[in-house]
Amino acid sequence: QVQLVESGGGLVQAGGSLRLSCAASGTIFKINTMGWYRQAPGKQRELVARIDNGGRSTTYADSVKGRFTISRDNVKNTVYLEMNSLKPEDTADYYCNTVPAYSFVSWGQGTHVTVSS
Repeated sequence: QVQLVESGGGLVQAGGSLRLSCAASGTIFKINTMGWYRQAPGKQRELVARIDNGGRSTTYADSVKGRFTISRDNVKNTVYLEMNSLKPEDTADYYCNTVPAYSFVSWGQGTHVTVSS
């Protein structure tokens, strides 16, 4: 059973920074591309950043490119999302999961980010 536990969200002013963490249990973490997804109220969940299993290749959505940085620690089974220059439109619930998200891996509770203007 894979468990994903996100943390690090909170309330921040526009222009501020946050660092999200996702602790994963199970061997699936080490062998898979991992990603950070977000879901804003009334919108579909979207993938904002992904990182390959070796941590060498990253990809970002255009909306966060240059502001967010994804990284991972395969010893700690943890993936991170450093978010800088935050904007009100970044307000959402943030989740980590494999990319693609497999049906047998349950989504975690997520961590909420609110960016005030």
